[in-house]
Amino acid sequence: MEKYNVKVKEAYFVSSDVKRFVIEKPGGYTFTSGQATELALNETDWNQKFRPFTFTGLNSWESLELLVRIYPDRNGVTAKLSKVNTGAEFIITQPFGAIEYKGPGVFIAGGTGITPFLSIFRELKKQNRLATNKLIYSNHTSRDVIAGVELHDLFKENYINHYSREGVIGFHERRLNKDILIDYIKDFGQRFYVCGSQSFVTDVSKILLELGANHDSLVIEY
Repeated sequence: MEKYNVKVKEAYFVSSDVKRFVIEKPGGYTFTSGQATELALNETDWNQKFRPFTFTGLNSWESLELLVRIYPDRNGVTAKLSKVNTGAEFIITQPFGAIEYKGPGVFIAGGTGITPFLSIFRELKKQNRLATNKLIYSNHTSRDVIAGVELHDLFKENYINHYSREGVIGFHERRLNKDILIDYIKDFGQRFYVCGSQSFVTDVSKILLELGANHDSLVIEY
């Protein structure tokens, strides 16, 4: 797979554990909203440690954008990225990914599973095609939400926050289950986009199928 060395143009935290990177876009490099790249830091001992990260910007933008959740306690790649500043160099691969927009439906994201959807939402907004879609975004607590203000602005009343480990007035608490999805969704004959951890995607997809969703109507990504 072809690789590209790119400079970091901007690097800063947008919340306590989410960092935004704006990086150079190689000439002729294109991606479809929802796709990701394998990325490594171009430094000794790190330039072979590739990890997948999703583009959150648009292909039409001059630069590439990534929103990365940092896990400082794991002493891994994201902990190293927490210390990366403007001027550093990444290595990226050609884009890949299974999530793509196939028509109106319900997006169900868990945690960082929102990142492949962000580019899709922004593209749909640009094309005035977002209004017929709905978003259910599940996190442990309100502190875990990525781009919450933008998501609310994009979806308005079609945006549902779900918190599984936090009791907040006006929000629901506990893991997404069959009863909760019945409360959130009235029509299971439509298209569903599901992204998050493997267990999240597996559990939610199983419930959707049990409630009448068609297997061919599910677009999933771990």
